[in-house]
Amino acid sequence: MIPSLLRRQKNRRSGIMTQLNGRVAIVTGATKGIGRAIAESLVDAGVSVCVSARTQADVTRVAAALAARRPGGTRPAAAGVACDVRDAVSCEGLVEATVQQLGRLDILINNAGIGAFAPLAEMTIETWDAVIQTNLNSLFYCTHAAMPHLCAAGDAWVINIGSLAGKNAFPNGTAYNASKFGLIGFSEALMQEVRYDGIRVAYIMPGSVATEFMGSTPGPQDDWRIQPEDVARAVLDVLTFPSRSLPSRIELRPSRPPRK
Repeated sequence: MIPSLLRRQKNRRSGIMTQLNGRVAIVTGATKGIGRAIAESLVDAGVSVCVSARTQADVTRVAAALAARRPGGTRPAAAGVACDVRDAVSCEGLVEATVQQLGRLDILINNAGIGAFAPLAEMTIETWDAVIQTNLNSLFYCTHAAMPHLCAAGDAWVINIGSLAGKNAFPNGTAYNASKFGLIGFSEALMQEVRYDGIRVAYIMPGSVATEFMGSTPGPQDDWRIQPEDVARAVLDVLTFPSRSLPSRIELRPSRPPRK
């Protein structure tokens, strides 16, 4: 690699750690895919991260792996708290456990999400509820619980991981599209509500990402897709913007999708 490029990358990493070192974040849906990549990037940048998913064994395993990336320090690199983001009480417990274990809360990454795709006539009420509760209700539950701590932090962030499906509807996507369109409305309204309280709100809208989201394991055939690490980089870029600026909406697309 060109020496000057190496220097720029080293300086960028150093600058990110200077800005984020000592912060505390929650990442929901953090045991795999985009959430896992975000959590790893934050820990590498000096942030203490509480990883969350529904199964305690999974969050304990991932928290241990994250802690191993940054041993030592005055504050643990990671904690793991099981949470069902469809349940308001569980979300309140996640926030309180994070503050108890890591001391504060500066950053909330609402990443947890599921997809279910079927014609409306064939979709069950249970499926509709699961998508809306996981992808949309959880934004309110987690953010509502976190708000007092984010206000106290004084320079805080809420970053919601959405999808290009939040602006591009498609057949069989009534539940998923509704949840992601709702994420945009939630994010933009909240951004205007809390901008004078020391909290910045942004949302990131990836297109096709190489994860297990659609039920299959990514392979070489998925190299054209966005990688989870690309979304994580966007998160770090947002978090390190000067306080006078607010990159409130970021769209990510594969640069060279297959030709149709």
